[in-house]
Amino acid sequence: MTRRRFASGGDGIRLMVADRQVVGHGINGRPIYFDSPDCPFPAIRYREVSPELCALREKELDDWKKLSLDEKKQLYRYSFCQTYAEFQHITPEWKMCLGVALWLVSIGIAISITMKTVLYGKLPDTFNDERQSAQLRRIIQLQMNPITGLASKWCYRENKWK
Repeated sequence: MTRRRFASGGDGIRLMVADRQVVGHGINGRPIYFDSPDCPFPAIRYREVSPELCALREKELDDWKKLSLDEKKQLYRYSFCQTYAEFQHITPEWKMCLGVALWLVSIGIAISITMKTVLYGKLPDTFNDERQSAQLRRIIQLQMNPITGLASKWCYRENKWK
């Protein structure tokens, strides 16, 4: 019979924890382990209980000055995967992310320049200054929208802008 791991509920939590010691509440009340600066004390120990660790835990209950440096490190690694400084260390991964983002931006700029030069033709003649001034004169002559539009800002008696 295969054992499945569940994310929540009853026996599923026991399967996730296995033989590791639950030492706290954890995020959202679930006993999971991960290194995070937001929650520096995980809900369960990193490693499962072994006979050598049980002996070391018994020795831990006595005076800590009797423990060697290697035994103290072993006890620490029993509870945690990385030190706070190790998981806070900045990795060079950000350089790759920035490089990919800049490549994508440059590809987008290249596509827009290509579309502007190849796909789009010249602007229509109505964008010329002569044509626009002629269109403005025609709007004023026909008195289009004389209350709030352009024609309302033209004085027809003096033939100039109000």
